[in-house]
Amino acid sequence: MRLIPAPYGFIEKGEIHFNGRNLLALPEKEMRSIRGGLISLIFQDPMTSLNPVFTCGMQIQESIHTHLSVPKSTSLDMTHQILKEVGIADTERVVSSFPHQLSGGMRQRVMIAMALVCSPKLLIADEPTTALDVTVQAKILDLLHTLQQSKDMSMIMITHNLGIVGDIAHNVMVMYAGLLMEYAPVNVLFDSPQHPYTINLLETIPHLHGKKQRLNVIPGDVPTLSSIPGGCPFHPRCNRCMDRCRTSEPPIFNTANNHQVRCFLYE
Repeated sequence: MRLIPAPYGFIEKGEIHFNGRNLLALPEKEMRSIRGGLISLIFQDPMTSLNPVFTCGMQIQESIHTHLSVPKSTSLDMTHQILKEVGIADTERVVSSFPHQLSGGMRQRVMIAMALVCSPKLLIADEPTTALDVTVQAKILDLLHTLQQSKDMSMIMITHNLGIVGDIAHNVMVMYAGLLMEYAPVNVLFDSPQHPYTINLLETIPHLHGKKQRLNVIPGDVPTLSSIPGGCPFHPRCNRCMDRCRTSEPPIFNTANNHQVRCFLYE
């Protein structure tokens, strides 16, 4: 979405294709029409993402006026309607409330409403339930799943919670230190993980049934982006590391239909 301005944020290489166009080659004016209109983002923390000096209603209406040519009365009606769609009954109160006057779950719903009010083609949800308790988390996930289907919208869910991945995703991309490690349909990934990192991740999940035992852990620490090791970035923590893993970055291998893995074990 090119939200971080240069020179602090820059794309080193590559392309990002959306609707047949490379987003990295578009001028800022065109990006403004796409950002929030065709592609929307739910940020991780709604308290720091919502503007504290404007009411929630004003912030949703700002998105409408930026991307749609509608009169003020229509934008207010659209604001109430989208708040109802995300499960808020008392829309009058929420429209006139400032973010700090709402609970965490309500703020998250406002963020979702703001992201969906212009009916985007793609929604990026960045850890949308991190700060919420489990009951509110389940409601938000059900809401996102319902809205994704009713609005015929694609969604990228960014999360470290494998339970959410198994519940909501169709396809899964496992990443480590900025690199794709494994890609597969969700059922295939959970039934037959192939990359050592994915296997280790799934082994750390506690099981409700069977004999209780100590949870597995992945040894070592996640590298900082300023000190990513050479070769395969996971090799210092990998229990199947080979000599070549320390010096050469493995390419992506196609191991089965629509199953990709970045590991020399599958060469």
